[in-house]
Amino acid sequence: MVDNFSTGFSVVFVIVAAFIAIVFVFVVVTVVRNLGRAKRQGIDPFTAQTDIAAKLLKSDLLRGEKGKPERLAEVDALLAAGTITADEHRAARAAILASE
Repeated sequence: MVDNFSTGFSVVFVIVAAFIAIVFVFVVVTVVRNLGRAKRQGIDPFTAQTDIAAKLLKSDLLRGEKGKPERLAEVDALLAAGTITADEHRAARAAILASE
């Protein structure tokens, strides 16, 4: 009976050890592939998370709504660039000034 227990324990130990080894190899291969891909894309893999966070915080999306002076300056720049007509410029300025 002791032999059956020790044999069963040995088999379970080998299976668990093999599973842990496979998971370890998988993690190492995944990390190495991600580091290689990041470097090929010109990204420093050790600072990528900070770089992404900084870009997001500086983006227009997260910066919040622009104030009236900024919006008016954008409309004026569009008129100066010829992107919008004088009528569109007047309408846009009126809409900005009327908004709260």
